[in-house]
Amino acid sequence: MALTFDDGPGRYTRTLLRHLQAHRAHATFFVVGQNVAAYPGIAREIAGAGHEIASHTYSHPDLTKLSAAGVRLQLARTDQAIKAATGIVPRLVRPPYGALNATVRAQTARPMVLWSVDTEDWRYRSSAKVARRAIKSAHAGSIILFHDIHPTTVRALPKVLKSLSARGYVFVTVSQMFGGHPPRLVFSGAHPGTL
Repeated sequence: MALTFDDGPGRYTRTLLRHLQAHRAHATFFVVGQNVAAYPGIAREIAGAGHEIASHTYSHPDLTKLSAAGVRLQLARTDQAIKAATGIVPRLVRPPYGALNATVRAQTARPMVLWSVDTEDWRYRSSAKVARRAIKSAHAGSIILFHDIHPTTVRALPKVLKSLSARGYVFVTVSQMFGGHPPRLVFSGAHPGTL
């Protein structure tokens, strides 16, 4: 299964990286370009630890409300920030809010990655509740959505990692889960009606 973290990097990301390392878990970080510019060292640590770093746009807008040029600018600025910090150009994109349409999809050939399990950690600022939602809903092949900008989420991760590891799950990046070749759209059913 793939653990994914949106909206960072931020001040709790280093603690999260320690939790992942303790469980030999790899994850995919869908980073916001302006946060990469603010925390380039943490972005380098994410990539250096073997995690996948991917685009979550530059300033987290609803891409369906932007022009085609606006979408391209959001992606290009994020690519530049990530490349400046890590030397890597991201291969995956997660549209903010899972919002995408034909215009958004036409602006990049990169896979658009949604999720199959939403912990709703942005709504429930309770480590216990976030851990329960993740553990209860997870299964082989899951892509689980977390946000590493919430301290409650980062505190939930040791329990999630321990519990799911005990059930035999291995934590891989999104690209690893698809053998290095994710489809153009991953989990299109996550938000019906947005395509």
